[in-house]
Amino acid sequence: MTKDTILTILILLLAGFVKGMIGLGLPAVGVGLLGLLMAPSQAAAILVVPSTVTNVWQLIAGPNLRGLLRRLWPMLLFILVGGWLGAGTLAGGGTGRARFWLGVVLAIYALLGLLAARPRIAPRWERPIGAIVGLATGLATAATGVYMVPAVPYLNGIGLDREDLVQALGLSFTVSTLGLAVDLANSGAFDRHVLVQSLWALVPALAGMLIGQHVRTRISAALFRRCFFAGMLVLGIELARH
Repeated sequence: MTKDTILTILILLLAGFVKGMIGLGLPAVGVGLLGLLMAPSQAAAILVVPSTVTNVWQLIAGPNLRGLLRRLWPMLLFILVGGWLGAGTLAGGGTGRARFWLGVVLAIYALLGLLAARPRIAPRWERPIGAIVGLATGLATAATGVYMVPAVPYLNGIGLDREDLVQALGLSFTVSTLGLAVDLANSGAFDRHVLVQSLWALVPALAGMLIGQHVRTRISAALFRRCFFAGMLVLGIELARH
């Protein structure tokens, strides 16, 4: 087993652990750290299956899928539109530029998390702002393989209760992941060989997620979130520098 293979497994375990602890962060950690070892497009392709499975798991565990679809459809639709408009950016933009934009997105995501930014969005503005957020999220996903910004701050700002928020995150992430998978496949970055790698990547990612869910009840989630966002900020700056 090579050094890079061992590092990849450890990164996938860590990414799954973070997902299990706080309900998000698998692509941020996975693509961010794997992006130091390989092209971000390759990292995003390897994470397609783990991201899809864990996001669908999070999605179907919630109680209000139909209601969330009625409420969030403009954002979800425009995630796909943004992904279509940005198609080919991640795979065709060059490793250096992809790393830079990945670093920028991770740094913004980390700063929003550290500042505990929670905008409040009035109900009458939910759909028009949701469409804009979806478009921006789709474009960011197509460029970096990471789909938390600006979707997560938006979903935090529309007044969802805890269970609906977790399910809404799973719904948004699932749509983003599927759009990204189609884009990567059309760009040639997600072929049969990478699909096999992605299926194998599911094992350490799920193991990490289960460990994270177990540990979540034993340590302060707030402290862990602060440490996570601080680490994401450092990682984002490092990626942007290179």
